[in-house]
Amino acid sequence: MLTESQRSDLITAATAVRENAYAPFSKFHVGAALLTDSGRMYLGCNVENISYGLTICAERFAIGAMITAGERTPTAIAIVTKGGGTPCGACRQVLAEFAPSLPILLVDADTGAVVETDLGKLLPSQFASEFVGNPTGG
Repeated sequence: MLTESQRSDLITAATAVRENAYAPFSKFHVGAALLTDSGRMYLGCNVENISYGLTICAERFAIGAMITAGERTPTAIAIVTKGGGTPCGACRQVLAEFAPSLPILLVDADTGAVVETDLGKLLPSQFASEFVGNPTGG
């Protein structure tokens, strides 16, 4: 369960990092702030590429930052988009690798409206292995 302070900090950080998104093709800027069990926060924004398949989503960028820092256990994520959109399927599965029922705050950048959900609702039939949800990776 997120505290009100954590919730606010995640939304503020995701909103701020969204400004750094590189989205010249879609013009759809996304910011993500991922909280871990250590209390640290990792940020990501989308980075598009003219070869669309090479685009990096904000959520996967934040997971990569978490892994790079040596952490493995996310506890919540805030995602800020125009309209408060949900993560794409690839991001849902990447997030599920580390926290199958991760709490998610979906924030509409225009109105500030927040929808609280979790990864289990957004991706009910996740791929699984003995490593999923195991922060040490085995």
